[in-house]
Amino acid sequence: MTRSDSPASSVAPAAAGTVAALDAARFGATIPGHPFAIVDFWAPWCAPCRSFAPVFEAAAARHPDILFAKVDTEAEPAVAGSFGIRSIPTLMVFRENIIVFAQAGALPASALEQVVAAARALDMDEVRREIERESAGGTAAAPAPGA
Repeated sequence: MTRSDSPASSVAPAAAGTVAALDAARFGATIPGHPFAIVDFWAPWCAPCRSFAPVFEAAAARHPDILFAKVDTEAEPAVAGSFGIRSIPTLMVFRENIIVFAQAGALPASALEQVVAAARALDMDEVRREIERESAGGTAAAPAPGA
């Protein structure tokens, strides 16, 4: 798990239940200040990315309280690079500015729902305590790039 320490912003990227397209500026202005965000790193030429898109959009409609966003790695290589994205699609889940899940590969709808449920169920106080314990032990989670 990693932490993002960028300042929050009041920028609203998309209506609830939709998928926001984020460039570097919008990423930095939105993700760090949102309590629960799921980001799909993708590219237009990527067939698995294109097949995952309807699954991701349907999940956004089912979970309007979560920010669902996409970053086009071709158009925004600096954002993708700052997170070490090497394969696409890559899904990254942020809870309270902490990356709690990151995985490459297109997920089926049922697996995406499991990721959402697991992330939603996290005790974020315990997650922060775990990060503090790791930090005290010298194996601290690296801060997430500020985008």
